Amino acid sequence: MTTATINGLEVHVDEEGFLTNYQEWTEDLAAVLAANIGVELTDEHWRVLRFLREDFAKQGETATIRRTSTVGGFDTKALFVLFPKKPAKKMAYIAGLPKPKGCV
Repeated sequence: MTTATINGLEVHVDEEGFLTNYQEWTEDLAAVLAANIGVELTDEHWRVLRFLREDFAKQGETATIRRTSTVGGFDTKALFVLFPKKPAKKMAYIAGLPKPKGCV
């Protein structure tokens, strides 16, 4: 398992930089991760990220765009606006979760 230092914290990451330990994530860390990929977090971003983390805790896997839309109640087009270009990967990365299944 690889580690990386992000914002002064040592965290466990996979080869693509996704956090691998659910407990190491914090909202402060999320803000840094978002900034690293050019996303400025708003209240709407936080609603999505909190849904993803709660859903992961229940399901044991990262929600896809479809699940985020149908179960979380988020408009798919809005997700593409909030997290442009590969929203599922960006949402998971910022939320400190594994890359969703099916993401390339």
